[in-house]
Amino acid sequence: MPDTAPAPVPAPIPFVDIPGQVRRLRERLDERIRRVMDHGQFILGPEVRELEAALADYVGGGQVVTTGSGHDAILLALMAEGIGPGDAVFVPAFTFVSTAEAVASVGAAPIFVDIDERSFTMDPADLERRVAAVRRAGLYKPRAVMPVDIFGLPADYAAIGALAESEGMFMLSDAAQSFGATVGNRRVGRLAPATMTSFFPAKPLGAAGDGGALFTDDADRADTYRRLRMHGQDARGECLEIGMTGRLDTLQAAILLVKLEAFPDDLARREAAASAYDRALAGVVAVPHRPAGHTSAWALYTILSDRRSAIQAALAAEKIPSRVYYEQALHLHAAFKATSEGPGSLPVTERLGQRNLSLPMHSELDQATVERIAGIVRAAAG
Repeated sequence: MPDTAPAPVPAPIPFVDIPGQVRRLRERLDERIRRVMDHGQFILGPEVRELEAALADYVGGGQVVTTGSGHDAILLALMAEGIGPGDAVFVPAFTFVSTAEAVASVGAAPIFVDIDERSFTMDPADLERRVAAVRRAGLYKPRAVMPVDIFGLPADYAAIGALAESEGMFMLSDAAQSFGATVGNRRVGRLAPATMTSFFPAKPLGAAGDGGALFTDDADRADTYRRLRMHGQDARGECLEIGMTGRLDTLQAAILLVKLEAFPDDLARREAAASAYDRALAGVVAVPHRPAGHTSAWALYTILSDRRSAIQAALAAEKIPSRVYYEQALHLHAAFKATSEGPGSLPVTERLGQRNLSLPMHSELDQATVERIAGIVRAAAG
């Protein structure tokens, strides 16, 4: 009998393919890194200023201050507003711990808000209810609201911003996952009085380590950010207020300059993958909501299904990674029990934590791979 050749083993599918992107951009990355190594200005070198100008140009103006991480960016923004003990900052519980942790770190109280069923972002109606409840209780002063652009989709800034203005609250956008997204003709970075983003490697615009940035149209606010990220020192070295070390390394700025050049193409690649998922999975599972006039940066592609465990097991059997996010939402974490109302207080957040599943999403994802993943999802979803 003739020998039968074994069936080819499909290549592993990464959840986020950072090495693949690096291979595509390697020549330009190496050149940028070489320049930094040659000039040796590793802290606040010329690439940092170049990146800040390029980011401002990308979003269409304003001031940009880069930071050592996304968490540093949130801390700096809260510190600049003088937010601290006795103040309430309203945040969603369906997010990474850094959002609420930064609030607690400046001594303020994180007050958790439920999310919208379709967008996964802060529910403006629930925000209004919780602001009113905090005012009635009188324990804290409502000072700020921090909507989170979860999975890459911008929050409802029109509604949240209007409420913040009427209540005299500062609005900080947590755009750690959404840099590159738009609402109408405005990019993330121009949708709130202040916006933070993260350049964590897995983000749509990712560095080779930690990094972040703050965006604002207020020049005085930007000057305060720059001073606070350097221990609160002015140009003469006098410490005017207590700050922190929150600077972006020059090497990370150099890497981000290369990735920013490729960013429009990377976003188009992510959108193509998301659209292919939509076509393959619509009617089988709940695919991500696309509000009119909004685009997503597709930090993650997240479906909803009551058969999540079966889908995840079927994918794992084919060595395809998937992730569940925020199953234990922040209001259920021990660290935040002082300001949490406990289980059952955020019903949409808790329900979506039990039903969401994120599939592989990155700029190197091709249509054939999406179709393979989607076929497994369809079969497991029944």
